[in-house]
Amino acid sequence: MTIQEAQEAVDKWIKDYGVRYFNEMTNMAILTEEVGEVARIMARRFGEQSAKDGERLDLADELADVLWVLMCIANQTGVDLTEAFEKNILKKTSRDNQRHKNNVKLKS
Repeated sequence: MTIQEAQEAVDKWIKDYGVRYFNEMTNMAILTEEVGEVARIMARRFGEQSAKDGERLDLADELADVLWVLMCIANQTGVDLTEAFEKNILKKTSRDNQRHKNNVKLKS
C-alpha cells in the first residue's frame, strides 16, 4: 500500500464508518495521546521501566494508531503525505548529508 492509498483508505473508512473527521484540534490531542502510548511501550520494552501485570505492549498497533491519526490530520488539512515526505527526504539529504557521518558522538 502506498502512502496515497493509505490516505485514501483512511478517508473511505471515515466516510463509511466514522460519520466525519474529528476536528483538527481533537485529532491533534488524539495524536498526542497515541504518541504517549508509543512512549509508554518504548519505556517498558527498551527502557528501564517494567511493564505492569497484564499490560499490553503492542508497539506495531500503537505505531499504526499514530499513523492513522496523522493521516486523518493530513486528509482534513489537504496535505499530500507522499509529496510532503518526498520533499522532507530531499531537505534532510541536502541539509544533513554529512552531519551524521561527521558526528563524533556516533562513532563507535
